[in-house]
Amino acid sequence: MIHMANYFFTLKQAAKPRWILLLFIVSILISGCVTNEKITYLQEYPESSYEEGYSPPETYKIQPNDNVYIRVATLDPRFSAFFNQSFESGSGGTRMDESSADLMSYPVQEDGTIEIPYIGSVEVVSLTLSEAKAVIEDLMKDYVTDAAITIRLVNNYVSILGFVNVPGLYPIYKQRLNIFQAISLAGDMQMYGDRYHVRIVRQTLEGSEVREFDLTDRKIIDSEYYYVLPNDVIYVKPIKGRFWGMEQFPWTVIFSSVTTTIAIIALIQSYQ
Repeated sequence: MIHMANYFFTLKQAAKPRWILLLFIVSILISGCVTNEKITYLQEYPESSYEEGYSPPETYKIQPNDNVYIRVATLDPRFSAFFNQSFESGSGGTRMDESSADLMSYPVQEDGTIEIPYIGSVEVVSLTLSEAKAVIEDLMKDYVTDAAITIRLVNNYVSILGFVNVPGLYPIYKQRLNIFQAISLAGDMQMYGDRYHVRIVRQTLEGSEVREFDLTDRKIIDSEYYYVLPNDVIYVKPIKGRFWGMEQFPWTVIFSSVTTTIAIIALIQSYQ
């Protein structure tokens, strides 16, 4: 009997660290949980992190090292050929795609100019595409009066990195692409992506700048962060304190350990 009493006394003493282990495991499980509030977009907050009022969206301005596609169309095809590197042959033609547009584009030099055949150097840096089109159309009037100009940005992409389902480089397929449409191109954020502190790296004429914004606040719709611009880099970082490898964590092992610990403690208490 004395040996048996000593045995159960030892079990009772051993139960203390097991209780500590159990609490530790439970705390880890709780800390790894993600509530609906953390993953829901466009919530109503009594106090917003954004300034009151509507901020008009920024318009992209041409920068050095951009590639600008320019197409000149006139009633006289011979004159159009002076300005365009045509892929057409005979009555058929080659369909225009991104690669051919890149070959036919004009690189913006470090001094902010492009070289157009017969016209010469044209300064386009810090201009919007509409403003650059107006400048080129005005210069064309010295050669032909019926020229129709098409101009667009070739390097019209947004990069999406971090805790999204399909990170990568995506084309901006419309004139105004908002942040939610951009995130959807990458298959939405992963569950453990931080929606409160999404970062965007934006190229400006003064250099690169990093901005941070909150996608859970519905007032982002009226903010300057709502629309992405060409060459933006969007980065979604993990939630602070996220349990490492939680998506692939061996839950069976955890629950088995917890169940075993509870069973041992219950057995010890039954002999008290």
